[in-house]
Amino acid sequence: MFKSAFRAVCAAIFTSLIIAIPPEATQAQTEPTLTITDPQLDAPVILSRADLMALPRTEYVTTTIWTEGPQRFSGVSLHDLMDHLKIEAVILEFMAINDYSITVPVSEIGQDNPMIAYARNGEPMSLREKGPFWLVYNYDSDPAFRTETVYSRSIWQLDRITAR
Repeated sequence: MFKSAFRAVCAAIFTSLIIAIPPEATQAQTEPTLTITDPQLDAPVILSRADLMALPRTEYVTTTIWTEGPQRFSGVSLHDLMDHLKIEAVILEFMAINDYSITVPVSEIGQDNPMIAYARNGEPMSLREKGPFWLVYNYDSDPAFRTETVYSRSIWQLDRITAR
């Protein structure tokens, strides 16, 4: 009798706690962000997916060595993002959630390539799908984008950029 009453009380408390937490609170904590650090900025800039979506959109359909068939990537060109934040760097270091990192010389950044993709085939990318952000090139547009160097720079699960 005591055990079943204790279980009922625990279940009621647990249920009331779940109801008391608004859905927005749990969603806000899990929204992916991209943190950009530059010695010229007063503080790191933290951008959400919505912030990136508010910038000029870049989109292309390309194949990758990691996916099957053509994929439509949507995002913001790295050039436009740097322009927006007024970043004047020589090297950019990109870091993934698992601390994998790569560097890209700013001199190799074009108008549209690479982009920081926030959607693939019209949908946000989960961690399992190489999201939330993926540095992507339009691999099919130029043989220069189908090299080991470019493939190694195509970092996914991107969450930090440091300007140097």
